[in-house]
Amino acid sequence: MFDPRQKLRRNTLLTLFGTIIIVQNLVPILGNIPIGPLSITLIHITVIVAAIVLGPVQGMIIGGIWGMITFIRAFIWPTSPLAVICFTNPLISVVPRILVGTVAGYSFIQLKKRFSVKKSMVIAAMLGSMTNTLLVLGQIYLFYHNQAPRLYSVDVHQLLPYLIGVVGTNGIPEMLLAAITVPLISTALFKVLKKQG
Repeated sequence: MFDPRQKLRRNTLLTLFGTIIIVQNLVPILGNIPIGPLSITLIHITVIVAAIVLGPVQGMIIGGIWGMITFIRAFIWPTSPLAVICFTNPLISVVPRILVGTVAGYSFIQLKKRFSVKKSMVIAAMLGSMTNTLLVLGQIYLFYHNQAPRLYSVDVHQLLPYLIGVVGTNGIPEMLLAAITVPLISTALFKVLKKQG
């Protein structure tokens, strides 16, 4: 039976996640830690938690909010020199962020059929995090490898090794951070929702 109170709680949480995403984008240290031309992202954690706790569709919505802010900021308040050129392309700034919620949410649903909830959260968090890293960097290479000398001050033949290096220096720490924090936050939120439900 339809429970309007449960819907209200879920919509409230969705609004809260959206607000957190906005704050993380406005306060750099809460969302991105700048390192060189790129930055270590913390925002993906919010998207993954939303996808696990509320579901894939809600995770996609939160990811879409993050992506749209990334896209708009690339024009008016870029987070890095790279953002000015690459994140003005919505295929790089918006689509991967939406897919973070998609991958994390649906993988959690499937994984918990075979594994414990906690293990499913860890794996879903890692998959969601790597979705963002691989799609953003992969599409940067796809769309801009011919402009590598202008974008990165590296030889065009060194762009792929450079981006693979970024996966190691940024992507792996982001994935490990998500694997640790997402289960902690998600478990606490599940307990709150269960207690209220």
